[in-house]
Amino acid sequence: MIRVATRRDRLHGRAASGLGLISVLLLAACTTLPEPTVALAAAEQAIATADRARVADTALPDLSEAREKLTAARGAVQDSRMAEGERLALESRVAAELASARVEAAKAKAVNDEMKRSTDTLTQEMQRKTGARQ
Repeated sequence: MIRVATRRDRLHGRAASGLGLISVLLLAACTTLPEPTVALAAAEQAIATADRARVADTALPDLSEAREKLTAARGAVQDSRMAEGERLALESRVAAELASARVEAAKAKAVNDEMKRSTDTLTQEMQRKTGARQ
């Protein structure tokens, strides 16, 4: 005898598929994330680079923020809040890189200002010498 699938059979099949999908999603949500060692190491490296660049007073708040976020990231990882730890480590790295960039920008501005002064001095000398000949 041939059995014809009824509407009830199709609904049971869909319900079973839906339950299977939900259980897979729940298992995925319950798994723990790996420790963000790469993000922590990158943040530590960025802070060390900013330290070596002798961060000026203008960038010091950014470097302080980077250190605070790195400490918070380590605490989050220690408390098994891996996603938060990784986010804080990334924020720490960005703050340290910003501090380094501000230092480099300040150095470049100082070089540009010195070049402008030198150019102005040379221009004045040329004008003075040209004026003395006439």
